[in-house]
Amino acid sequence: MSTAVDLEIGGMTCASCANRVERKLNKIDGVTASVNYATEKAHVDAPGVDVATLIAAVESAGYTAALPTPPVGSPADDAAPGDPELRALRQRLIISASLAVPVALLSMIPALQFTNWQWLALTLAAPVAVWGAWPFHRAAAVNARHGAATMDTLISVGVTAAFAWSLYTLFFGMAGIPGMQMTVTLFGTPGEASGEIYLEVAAAVTVFILGGRYLEARAKAQSGAALRALLELGAKDAVVLRSGTEVRVPVDTLVPGDRIVVRPGEKIASDGLVLEGASAVDASMLTGESVPVEVGPGDRVVGATLSVGGRLVIEVTRVGADTELARLGRLVEEAQTGKAAVQRLADRVSAVFVPVVFGLALLAFAGWLLSGASVELAFTAAVATLIIACPCALGLATPTALMVGTGRGAQLGILIRGPQVLEPTRRIDTIVLDKTGTVTTGRMRVVAATPIGSTAAGELLRLAAGVESGSEHPVAQAILEHAQAERVVAPSPERFVAHAGFGVEAVIDGHAVVAGRASWLAEAWSLDVPAEAVAAASEAEASGRTAIVVAWDGEVRGVLSVGDTVKPSSAQAIARFRELGLRPVLLTGDNAGAAHAVAAAVGIDEVHAGVTPQGKLDVIRALIADGRTVAMVGDGVNDAAALAAADLGIAMGGGTDAAIAASDVTVVSGDLLVVADAIRLARRTLGTIKGNLFWAFAYNVAAIPIAMLGLLNPLIAGAAMAFSSVFVVTNSLRLRRFRPA
Repeated sequence: MSTAVDLEIGGMTCASCANRVERKLNKIDGVTASVNYATEKAHVDAPGVDVATLIAAVESAGYTAALPTPPVGSPADDAAPGDPELRALRQRLIISASLAVPVALLSMIPALQFTNWQWLALTLAAPVAVWGAWPFHRAAAVNARHGAATMDTLISVGVTAAFAWSLYTLFFGMAGIPGMQMTVTLFGTPGEASGEIYLEVAAAVTVFILGGRYLEARAKAQSGAALRALLELGAKDAVVLRSGTEVRVPVDTLVPGDRIVVRPGEKIASDGLVLEGASAVDASMLTGESVPVEVGPGDRVVGATLSVGGRLVIEVTRVGADTELARLGRLVEEAQTGKAAVQRLADRVSAVFVPVVFGLALLAFAGWLLSGASVELAFTAAVATLIIACPCALGLATPTALMVGTGRGAQLGILIRGPQVLEPTRRIDTIVLDKTGTVTTGRMRVVAATPIGSTAAGELLRLAAGVESGSEHPVAQAILEHAQAERVVAPSPERFVAHAGFGVEAVIDGHAVVAGRASWLAEAWSLDVPAEAVAAASEAEASGRTAIVVAWDGEVRGVLSVGDTVKPSSAQAIARFRELGLRPVLLTGDNAGAAHAVAAAVGIDEVHAGVTPQGKLDVIRALIADGRTVAMVGDGVNDAAALAAADLGIAMGGGTDAAIAASDVTVVSGDLLVVADAIRLARRTLGTIKGNLFWAFAYNVAAIPIAMLGLLNPLIAGAAMAFSSVFVVTNSLRLRRFRPA
């Protein structure tokens, strides 16, 4: 019996399909289901219901369901190109387009219409209308069995009606006679439609819609990228101590209780407890903070973090699905469930539009019969209504605007993943910002240098750089980089000794130099730390920075304050967010002092500090529960779940692959000002798509009365569709003129 299960759903072609599967599952007593069309998965809470019952319910709705297949091979294998479904769709599109182009040219250009050209057009159009449009016909049949109508129904009916009427006029009407030509006239004559064919309509509709579906399928193929990026963060192998001998083994063979050895520069293979050694561990993938964590015997460490200091011996406590990395992956997957897609708008309209068109076609047929007209004329008007009602521009409405909008965004360093991410942008009222790497640079730098007494600032920096030159610690690297920037040459140290977690010592130019924590200098070296140095260190620590007290020859000489720095454009970006109607919120795993200092510097009032990856996710969910529409901006693996859970996830391009994969929008430059431009561009693109969707229907709706009056000329249908397509394309091209604020 199942309490919670994930199912892979097959056969869905639009968001309404996902809704139908969701409704079918939720009709089962005690079942709560959420179906994600983008990932083609259903998350089902089903206490007391077996999986077979769930699968049977999905299959009764006309779709397939199965438990997820366990991954085989490496994560990279899963990401390999060559998706059979995508490849088949691409092949269907290419072949259909190759056949449809000559049909359109022959039908629309009288000069190309040689004797019996219509039979060549039929030969070319038949595979497109039948084989090319087969996915739509199949979906329409499924919809019909369940009393539903979607865009697939409309497309199938339009293509079938156009092709079937063309067959009728070719074999039983006047269109099949040698020398038949189609000329451009604004209006037809009642009863003359038996001499007209609509093959170009059937072929063009199919190709346009297949093109849109192919672009959509490509976007869906990337849905598992976030999880693959997370999995690739982990170590591939580990060095295990067995009978005093070091043996390298694959990481998936580790079991709790194994003792592993981790050297500087190596990833920790799994969650565990430090038994021997001391090191600085870069835990930024979990905390998002650039300052490494000092660990020693008794401290817990997590897999995929990086040891940057000494040698560690770690006892493995958790492996596989129980590790923090795997847990983070599950958070991302859960947070992705239930995202809305902009295509849902077209499906909602179609659900009403299709039955209305059928009713109008029947009304035209009955009206002509009651008026005393022939059955042929009545049938002509009815079929013409169905033909003109199929908006081929709808296939261009979303992908064209998306391609132009994303292309312009790419020029500006803004990457929009797909149309499904645009819908929330107009409703966003809150923007949550990760601190490190987003608002700040994410790099350790010397923020302040405070000489004590008569010590010269240059001498303080020279000897501090000299003693730290033997250390691989990120704080030491920051001091060395600052010395280089100030053109200070760091002398070579003698008798260098590092005290992990406390500081360093060395002999430089005959001076005994020590640098580290103030408490360490006082306890280990019995140095009198003057009040001036204590105040400078306290001020640095209150701001979330690391204070390095430097002493030589038994006297404290100064304090270096090392920490993250605010990006120059962050304050301006925050002001820009407020202009867009957004409320900024700072969210960080750093301490409260550092968080509030940064928030004050850039003009943010609401701060959430000291939160874990789970805590970040909880904050996002809490804001959404309060009725806010939330955008999340982050750059680290620790932000991935929060990015996926937000209504709009925005990743900074300099961040991790996992954050980028879990996000909806990526800002390549890492500049917060570009984030504001990304929101503006997303809103502009969404508005263009909705305008396209409206006019894709409007042109056809306007022509329906002409069809019902029996005045339909096939080229009117073609012209209406062509004009609507031209409008959609030109309207989309206006996005090229988008400029940063």
